Amino acid sequence: MGIVIPLLLIILTSIIIWKSSDGFDVASSYLGRNLSDGVKGATINAISSSLPELLTTIFFLVFLKDAEGFSGGIGTVAGSAVFNAMIIPAFSVIVVYYYKIAKAIKVSKKIILRDSISLLLAQITLILIIYFEMLNWIGGLILVLLYSFYVLYMFLKMEKNLPSSFDQEITNTSGNRFILFLKLDFFGAIIGNKRLNKSNSIVLLIISLFFIGISCLILVKACELIGEEEYSFLGFHNLKGLNLPISIIALIIAAAATSVPDTILSVKDAKKGNYNDAISNALGSNIFDICFALGFPILMFTSFSGPILMDPVTLSFSLNILIVLFLLTLVTFLIFVYGESIGIGKAIFLLLMYVGFIIYTISTLT
Repeated sequence: MGIVIPLLLIILTSIIIWKSSDGFDVASSYLGRNLSDGVKGATINAISSSLPELLTTIFFLVFLKDAEGFSGGIGTVAGSAVFNAMIIPAFSVIVVYYYKIAKAIKVSKKIILRDSISLLLAQITLILIIYFEMLNWIGGLILVLLYSFYVLYMFLKMEKNLPSSFDQEITNTSGNRFILFLKLDFFGAIIGNKRLNKSNSIVLLIISLFFIGISCLILVKACELIGEEEYSFLGFHNLKGLNLPISIIALIIAAAATSVPDTILSVKDAKKGNYNDAISNALGSNIFDICFALGFPILMFTSFSGPILMDPVTLSFSLNILIVLFLLTLVTFLIFVYGESIGIGKAIFLLLMYVGFIIYTISTLT
């Protein structure tokens, strides 16, 4: 019973994040319709689909405070980064292979180099900030500025596109809008059979964000309950948790749950043949997670509460996980650039790498 309640909460939040991401997909695709190939995936898609990681990190810091909360944020971001770099490309390949769209996906080497090098630099920066114990407003500002430079560089280098029409698929969404809202069909409840425009797409984006934010808040609470040795919840007392560090729970469970929007957006892009956006969304999400989803909460939290002080055990765990993440990212980068495409063989290897990462994480408990 002790584990069942938080697991049900995690399943519920994952479903809400999954359904809400449909609204993100439509709204972000409309708002970014004039961005060049690869830039939309790395910016509009990556930011909108990575908001769960940002909100989860903020909630971890606000509710768990200081080093424990930060370790939860580290776990969420690091786990999500591994998930994004391996599971999303693998699923994208498997989906196009399964639906016989293509036997492999071909991604621009220029985009791979741009995003992979930026991601590796972001990871090195975070490792150095933690190693030199710069978890203060300066460290947070460095990460935020690094992401700002990345986005600015992409927009300066972006090829000029002519204004394009947005190919919106009109579906029969007639019916009671309140019922559609309860079903989490935000597109049907807000847009219905109308055409998208700037105003209603922003409303759709905000409402989807609201529900994702509530889900992230519940997700953080569920992770906290699982990590407890004993807890009480809604009148139930003496419920048993797993008595695990919050960083481990966040690394495996919260990371996977918050990566649902990234996965859905990339798979949809892959099915449409937008392979550059499918992969750049995954890599761009990781850059956003490390630089902004961690950097911004650090900047805001430490500006008011002072530096985050990590005990030696938490510091060692965080550094080890981030170094492993860096090595896995480097291997993934080599997989992407080797050969002309990413086929089913590479997809399976990426899945095995993720399984290996989970096994390594669990082994740290013994």
